[in-house]
Amino acid sequence: MQSIDIQPTCGRATVYAGEYLLLDSDVSRGGGTNQTALLQAILDKAEDWGCLHLVMDGAALVDGLRIHSNTTIECVSASCGFYLDDHRSEPLLQNAHPCLAGERMDRNIRLIGGTYNQNCRNQAHHVEKHEEGPWPEEGRDWVMCMKWYGVEELALRDVTIRDQASFGIHVANFHSVCMENIHIDIPHLGFLRNQDGIHFWGPGRFLTLRNIRGTAGDDFIALAPDEGDGVSSITDVLIDGVQLEEADQGIRMLSKGLGRLDRVTVRNVTGTYKSYGFFLNPWFYGTQREGGSYGNILIENVDLRQTAPKYTHYTPFLFRIGGNFEVLTLRNIAHHQPIDSRPVIEIDQPYHEPHPQAEKRAYVSDIGALIVDGLTIYQDEESAPMPRYLYINGRVRRLCLQNIRLIRTEEAQAAGSLLTMGPGGRVDQMETDTVTAQSLG
Repeated sequence: MQSIDIQPTCGRATVYAGEYLLLDSDVSRGGGTNQTALLQAILDKAEDWGCLHLVMDGAALVDGLRIHSNTTIECVSASCGFYLDDHRSEPLLQNAHPCLAGERMDRNIRLIGGTYNQNCRNQAHHVEKHEEGPWPEEGRDWVMCMKWYGVEELALRDVTIRDQASFGIHVANFHSVCMENIHIDIPHLGFLRNQDGIHFWGPGRFLTLRNIRGTAGDDFIALAPDEGDGVSSITDVLIDGVQLEEADQGIRMLSKGLGRLDRVTVRNVTGTYKSYGFFLNPWFYGTQREGGSYGNILIENVDLRQTAPKYTHYTPFLFRIGGNFEVLTLRNIAHHQPIDSRPVIEIDQPYHEPHPQAEKRAYVSDIGALIVDGLTIYQDEESAPMPRYLYINGRVRRLCLQNIRLIRTEEAQAAGSLLTMGPGGRVDQMETDTVTAQSLG
């Protein structure tokens, strides 16, 4: 590439992309001239100038780009942004000095507006694992749209992630992350391709997600503190406003080993999902501390509607809970016109299927306090033949049920139960207040 003297378009560190780049691509269809070398040269100016404000006033075809500290990328509309060239099989964006543990070397990175298209039909879903690769699965490194490893003060606002090959956004080893008004858009959704929306690994603290909308070919949002290393934790999380559009799964909270998930609030979750609404359990076998570690988790104001389930490896559910919890509070939950017999709340073995040693161990799942405050189940037709609305096959030391209303008309199936105990279920202390049920067998 011919050397170009890059100077600010205005001010001390603002560059308008159209002044230097050939912005002849399209964020939906791609095409155009690859602008990676010149665009990376502009992004590298953040180190020379101490900061950079790149204004994208068009769409660029690129390979993967690396973002330095003190960089803001602002797209003037949703038609502006970046499209990953064919057969690159790499992150569209990642921070300049990625690290999964230890010092976080990159900070103050902001993305404002625009569309980031990874062009999943023309990328590998995963590549051969690098020697230092972090993934639990042997032999693979997944190809995600954005990879932020070792960052502080990361902010994304009004951003669309489109057609990711695997994860849309993956964040690990973080402090102070805020994402608002994010759209996860997958026009080319594959089958069982793990096209997650936003996925977090620890260590991490202070995470805020607001108004996150879209779909996913697995977890829409995943808080998985120790999925990678078995020891890291994530604390101090606020998720406020999630709208699902036919997502395979909703929100996963995964603690598989020595790591802990604590001080987490999730509220205002609506839309449609296929198989699993909230998956709170370790998932993996053979971990260092089987059962997982959860502190205080609050989930409130949920009205998710079911569509035809996609997965067959486990029966569908709204909430599946397994592991060791201090306090889990579920407040103002709606279960409207169930289309099958999926449970609303299921407490069971802490994995996705019965643990091979479960028969030798009592109360594999241990919940210090489960508070269900405000659960409304409405059904006026015969659509759930033998429902188990609340199923307990683990230990709950204190169960509090209040403001529970099961509304089933005469046309609805008169069978099933509000609370069912499994063979390994135990409730030490139970409190009820205003629990009403209609048309139960």
